[in-house]
Amino acid sequence: MSTTAVFGAGVMGEALVTGLLRGRWSPDNLVIAEKRPERAKELIARHGVRVLSNSEAASSADVLVLVVKPQDMATLLEEIRPSVRPDALVVSLAAGITTDFISKRLPNDIAVVRVMPNTPALVDEGMAAVSAGRHCTDEHLAQAEEMLRAVGKVVRVPEVQQDAVTAISGSGPAYIFFIVEAMIEAGVSLGLDREIASELTIQTLVGSAVMLRETGERPSVLRENVTSPGGTTAAALRELEHSNVHDAFLTAMEAARDRSKELAAG
Repeated sequence: MSTTAVFGAGVMGEALVTGLLRGRWSPDNLVIAEKRPERAKELIARHGVRVLSNSEAASSADVLVLVVKPQDMATLLEEIRPSVRPDALVVSLAAGITTDFISKRLPNDIAVVRVMPNTPALVDEGMAAVSAGRHCTDEHLAQAEEMLRAVGKVVRVPEVQQDAVTAISGSGPAYIFFIVEAMIEAGVSLGLDREIASELTIQTLVGSAVMLRETGERPSVLRENVTSPGGTTAAALRELEHSNVHDAFLTAMEAARDRSKELAAG
């Protein structure tokens, strides 16, 4: 099996490492690049993997997974450029960073795959969209997809659509958590104990998500099935419509998309 190096052991980076180890990856085939000594000790103790410097990790790996902040990407690429193997596959999980941005800062003809993941990867329910760079083959994409399936689902999209993906699924968990927060607070305002309001809200969310996935019905159909004319749900939805919640979501996601483009522009 090839060696995979993960650069950036934050929430998403460590989630990916954990998912790979739960799958068929051996600790012997995983490397984490981490400069902070205390964090390195923590990762070694928790996962039993090697922790190396950026340049050491780059020279030892067949697959380089870049999970750093967008603003740190150029510095990382400059550091690892002399060490990257000519036949390596580079997989970037940094929001807004294009495959061209990476390719121009690495040796010629390096295969680059751009990925937009999301944080439910922490519980193996992530959603990742992958796009091929100019030197990528279907084999490269399949290799990246196999890795990402360790922590959830994967779809292929043209790279031009990655900013929209960022707005929908990349940032999407925060929108859901925002709604859950609002529903719990509403429950408390209506007189419920906070623990009860939380349990009611979270299980309603989980059950609704499973219904969407398992039934294959359109959201509009499932919504209509719950909404009796003149009933309680209809009264609540009417208030959401009056508050232009639909338009607010569109505006919010447009803002996320635009910010993704700004990150790409530097």
